Amino acid sequence: MSLKEKLKGQLEPWELDLVPGSYDVVGDIAVIRVPKLIEQKSKLIAETIMQTDKHVKTVLHQVSPVSGDFRLRGLEVVSGEMKTETVHREFECLFKVDLNDCYFSPRLSFERMRIARLVEPSEVVVNMFAGVGCFSIVIAKHAKPRRVYSIDINPAAIKYHEENVRLNKVGDIVEPIEGDARKVIEERLVGAAERILMPLPEKADEYLEWAKLALKPEGGWIHYYGSEHADKDEDPVEKAKEKVTERLSRLSFHFEIPSARIIRAVGPRWHQIVLDISIQR
Repeated sequence: MSLKEKLKGQLEPWELDLVPGSYDVVGDIAVIRVPKLIEQKSKLIAETIMQTDKHVKTVLHQVSPVSGDFRLRGLEVVSGEMKTETVHREFECLFKVDLNDCYFSPRLSFERMRIARLVEPSEVVVNMFAGVGCFSIVIAKHAKPRRVYSIDINPAAIKYHEENVRLNKVGDIVEPIEGDARKVIEERLVGAAERILMPLPEKADEYLEWAKLALKPEGGWIHYYGSEHADKDEDPVEKAKEKVTERLSRLSFHFEIPSARIIRAVGPRWHQIVLDISIQR
């Protein structure tokens, strides 16, 4: 039974309409966003989630949107164990994370594996916004890269990233680096890689120049992640391609965008998209 079906008879019909249709589960923690009009029902909703998903030990209520350079959000324990740290399993990988201190989305699991399958043997990869290391570690476990340089500006994320590298035994491939991606690339990664990951929609556009700087002189691939608003008669993928094409043209890049798609909806008429950009000499 779905969450709404479980709550029938316990909530008024109008309250039931406001219950979220889905929620994230990270390890043994569920994260819900309850509208203000029914916030007083959060405890009931959380307990119902724990009855529905027996492996969930804690339910957190997201009380503020994701924001800031570290992409953090306000979280409150509604039911279960008083914790925000957990271990998430995905494609034979383990990711330890504190949701209060680090950004993590289980909804990108398919995308992480998709990128891993594109990585060629012996490639060098630069992940400009690595978080706790999800993309980097999935690539290391399921492809055969020579090196993955994994950058993040959040010290807490790098702490967990280093632990996740140990947990997954990929220390010979993945190198976590704390710092701003622009500075790290300028200081030590100019012309280093065949493939660049930019999984941070809020920063991808302004960091494109440094992504190109990190590519080898003969070129390579940039995986650009963005957020795009689209009205009913608009295609968010085409809007994103037009915007990025204009930006790359201003930077005098030679490029093609052979692949682009919507990853998920992130709000009313807002979409997260990915563009696979081939940068040529």
